[in-house]
Amino acid sequence: MWLMLLWATFFVTSLVLYYRQQCSTFKRRGLKYVTPVPVLGNMATVALGLEHFTDYLKRIYNKYPNERFIGNFEFTTPVLFIRDLELIKQIAIKDFEHFLDHRTVVDDKVDPFWGRNLFSLKGHEWRDMRSTLSPAFTSAKIRNMVPFMTEVGEHMVRSIKTEINKSGSNSVVVETKDMTMRYSNDVIASCAFGLKVDSHNEPDNVFFDMSKDATSFKWRQLIVFFAYNSFPKIMSMLKLSVFSKATMRFFKALISNTMKERETRNIVRPDMIHLLMEAKKGQLSYDEKTKDTAVGFATVEESDFGKQKTVTDWSEDDLIAQALIFLLGGLETVSSVTTFALLELAIHPDAQEKLVKEIKEYHERNKGVLDFQTLQSMVYMDMVVSEVLRLWTPGFMIDRRCIKDYNLGKPNKEAKEDYIIRKGEGLIIPVWAFHRNPDYFPDPDKFDPERFAEENKGKMNPNAYLPFGIGPRNCIGSRFALCDVKAILYQTLLNFEVSPTEKTTIPLALDKSAFSPRVKNGAYVNFRIRKEI
Repeated sequence: MWLMLLWATFFVTSLVLYYRQQCSTFKRRGLKYVTPVPVLGNMATVALGLEHFTDYLKRIYNKYPNERFIGNFEFTTPVLFIRDLELIKQIAIKDFEHFLDHRTVVDDKVDPFWGRNLFSLKGHEWRDMRSTLSPAFTSAKIRNMVPFMTEVGEHMVRSIKTEINKSGSNSVVVETKDMTMRYSNDVIASCAFGLKVDSHNEPDNVFFDMSKDATSFKWRQLIVFFAYNSFPKIMSMLKLSVFSKATMRFFKALISNTMKERETRNIVRPDMIHLLMEAKKGQLSYDEKTKDTAVGFATVEESDFGKQKTVTDWSEDDLIAQALIFLLGGLETVSSVTTFALLELAIHPDAQEKLVKEIKEYHERNKGVLDFQTLQSMVYMDMVVSEVLRLWTPGFMIDRRCIKDYNLGKPNKEAKEDYIIRKGEGLIIPVWAFHRNPDYFPDPDKFDPERFAEENKGKMNPNAYLPFGIGPRNCIGSRFALCDVKAILYQTLLNFEVSPTEKTTIPLALDKSAFSPRVKNGAYVNFRIRKEI
């Protein structure tokens, strides 16, 4: 008993001394910081469910408005919180070589599907994999996947109409987060894995259940993530993985069997599995002759890193890990953006009707065919999606790890010396806070697609708009995500009028118990069949 008490006292004392040392380092070097509490650091309100992570980002950002960057504690890990847009450009673009990697270090021997995917790879391995995968995410490749999106959307529309008919009325209340998750799941099953899944009419199918398990990021997964940041060696010794063993077994068997069957039967389908198989053979390259067109204002451009010719020696686990990028990067992101878009359009009927008018015009012009060119061309659709990505961006922060000592300059005008961030230290770019800053976006909490009208884009600071990241390590799938979101909005609003219900949370607020942005009390919307199609 006394021995346990002695060790507990030693542990607490060590933590207090550690925090004092870190805080004194910040203070001595003229860097302001948010005073941490032991173990939880500045994350106490988030960990205890008192504040959503996005509110935490905004609170830290607003605490010292005259600072270029400040000190912060992510549990026991000290990180820098970057507030200056010009400094962000330097970090993410100009001096990218100093900040090549993400901070998370998951042991790829314990969890190869997370540790070996594009997001987690570091250094030259990331460079090689990015340039190998980049050609799979160009406009030319995404164009071929739009029919798969359309097919899934038709299943969704039929399912909702069936529910309306069963109700005995001309409308039905839909929990749109569940609806968009099922749509996104089925699109990924088709576009990435070559599977036909109908999660609307087969709600308990195994692919949907496993996809939710892989992407839900429950508290266990979040703790594993943060713990790997703070105690990577201990986590490796404990052999804790982000994915559950059942999830890893399921997707390994699914992807391996699909590839073997295609090789044996010489099956070619323009989906991600096919593109990955081509990439592994070195037969996929970035075509400089074909212009890689944007799918909207939010589209991020591929850097020179992604256009280099590279031959990568892939293991089977490497290939499976890259296939899962589609699931990890697309399922929650697309469903979240689409859910908030439908909620905002339900609450703002004028914007909804303006968008419906544009959808009908293109529907008639193209004789009912939805294609890549349509999704790319609709002006007001892009304004709506761009505004939703500003207001409710699922990519609410960017993280980087310093791999070579770097001079960040002075944190404020009064500081006497420059601040050198050391190799191995991390930083955070609070995207959510920039998107909600009235200096960059007047009346920032208002849903206003007109911000992105052609005549208003010039008034915007483009560096403050970062829904898909910035620099060479931006989101590789921005074109796919934008196409996917626009396709589901097109098909949904073509067929249904959406409006709030008594269960709709107005104004929209976030569920503090969820890590990703989710609507408090559920995303309920009333769907009424549109008569004049």
